[in-house]
Amino acid sequence: MCAKKNINVRRCDVYDWPMDTTSETTPQGRDLGSTRYRWYVLLTLTAVYTLNFIDRALLGVLAQPVITTFGLTDTQFGFLAGPPFALFYALMGIPIALAADRYNRVAIIAFCIALWSLMTALCGLATGFLFLLVARIGVAIGEAGSNPPSNSVIADYFRPSARPKALSVYSTGVMLGSMLAFLIGGPLGQLPDEKVVAVLGVFGLGWMPESLGWGTDFGWRFAFLALGVPGVLYALVVLFTVKEPPRGWSDPPGMPAPQRTGIGATFRLLLGKPSFWFMAAAAALVAMVGYGYSAFQAPMMQRMHGLSPAQFALQFGVPLSIAGAIGTITAGYITERLVRRSISWVAMLPAIMLVLATPLYLLGFMQKTENLGLAFILWAGASFLHYGYLGAQYTIGQGVVPQSSRASAIAILLFIIALVGNGIGPQLIGFLSDTFITLGLGSRGMGDVLDAAACNPKVAGALPADQQAVCSAVYAEGLRNSMMATALLLLVAAACFWRCSRSLDRDLLAR
Repeated sequence: MCAKKNINVRRCDVYDWPMDTTSETTPQGRDLGSTRYRWYVLLTLTAVYTLNFIDRALLGVLAQPVITTFGLTDTQFGFLAGPPFALFYALMGIPIALAADRYNRVAIIAFCIALWSLMTALCGLATGFLFLLVARIGVAIGEAGSNPPSNSVIADYFRPSARPKALSVYSTGVMLGSMLAFLIGGPLGQLPDEKVVAVLGVFGLGWMPESLGWGTDFGWRFAFLALGVPGVLYALVVLFTVKEPPRGWSDPPGMPAPQRTGIGATFRLLLGKPSFWFMAAAAALVAMVGYGYSAFQAPMMQRMHGLSPAQFALQFGVPLSIAGAIGTITAGYITERLVRRSISWVAMLPAIMLVLATPLYLLGFMQKTENLGLAFILWAGASFLHYGYLGAQYTIGQGVVPQSSRASAIAILLFIIALVGNGIGPQLIGFLSDTFITLGLGSRGMGDVLDAAACNPKVAGALPADQQAVCSAVYAEGLRNSMMATALLLLVAAACFWRCSRSLDRDLLAR
């Protein structure tokens, strides 16, 4: 019999850890555990998501030093930041999510944290483009395994009516991770070589720079090492302090008994859910803009306004990430109140926010160096509005399927977002940047003697003074124009969210 143990009453699964099962069961379901522990789990998994994005965003924070070190064009860097990472992230997310729908989700999350953290550290040891590319693929494989099982765990701790807020808190990991990548990675990447050697010497590793042929200006390498290694320790924290919840515990009474569902069955379920597909299209387009900006915003500000990675991190990167995190949380709280009127607000609110964000981005990018204060205000407002969609994407993604398919549904969603958003976003901005650079050279009468590769700072210093001046101008303007053109995709995403809202009431199971 099941009645005398801590169990999932739907499956009679026995759990050997104490939990508060006195939560009142309502037509909307019940929460699992004490309020304090439930929020500990949520904040711990939010920290996992934050760590995920610290390591993912770090390449963008250190973009210009990497571009200069390896002599890359913007198209080449866009490829490094985009398609390979996205492809492996997407492909590995599916089998890992299937495992998460069957096996211990917490153990899977902990293993993946350790894997991507080690691969992040290896990025700092890269000796060339190919080495760095392989290490980034390793980061992608590890990061693919944390998000779907984390969503599934949160859904089993919080009743459906509390999930929009919980998932909005969890989603702040995107912006918090980006913020910490700037806050920590930017200054670390600017450390003088002698200080890096001194710090490494404390751990008996002072020999590394010379022995591994790092050359000069290798602070960016140290940043990857310093932010990668601690993740292995945090994996142990997760493994030993977060308890695997009973599946389906928090769902409303009368929900179907959980059954093991494969990715094919989940996909067939989703075919009858138009809300999911319109949301996925919207999220992918917004991610295309977001990932592209993450990869190239620091180089743009360095080229346009002379800000170093550390200066951009402190003056723009950190506060912009905070603005995005506040926007994500605010949207979650507003949605929790608006859905009392209509569930369609889960999708309608991000549609409105994206429409408002677009002109703010455009105006912010157009400001001159003497107006950087105004540029920041406009950009911060755009970031606040841009990232309000994150809670909605997870609420809809796991809310239109039974609990037995939640991790798989999120994996399918992330597959789409990774291929379209992360796969195309940085590559698109890099390609458009090189295109605009080429057009700028042509308009200045230099198209026959210079190209985008010739304007890379690693080689541009050898050019005649007049050609250096032209290169400097078009190298900055081309990237800015590329980012402005990409911002218009947010309007298309807003239309997709609006269309999602039209069928959401019919498609959402748990609310």
